[in-house]
Amino acid sequence: MPRACRDFADDGGHGHHPGADPDNLSRLAKALNDLAAKVYTESVPEGLAFDCSAESLARARVWNLTTKAGRVDIAFEPSGTNGYDDLARSAVPFSVFGVEVRAASLEDIVRSKEAADRPQDRQDVVVLRAMLAARNK
Repeated sequence: MPRACRDFADDGGHGHHPGADPDNLSRLAKALNDLAAKVYTESVPEGLAFDCSAESLARARVWNLTTKAGRVDIAFEPSGTNGYDDLARSAVPFSVFGVEVRAASLEDIVRSKEAADRPQDRQDVVVLRAMLAARNK
């Protein structure tokens, strides 16, 4: 569930924030190609092949992908936020396989899910608020 907000420019392609500049998008495309990324759809859950290039990635604001490492959803500007800089202010650092990354705070994830207001988001908000309440006790 965590939304990573580490900029690809910081680490040569190991984070998940799709910065809109061409160099950043090129690093993102390389990382996604290394993971054999395909477009995820409910009707074809194994994914549909696509041109995973910087140019293609720049054409959409949100990508729902499946990779050999699992599902990856990429949003340039998640609902209810002003994008990376907004989320980075309160991002939570942690280590994944020895790589330092930052994930959006639970509060920011709740804010984004409330703004998106899809059925799954509404369900997620209930769980996230319970996690926040338990953490704040």
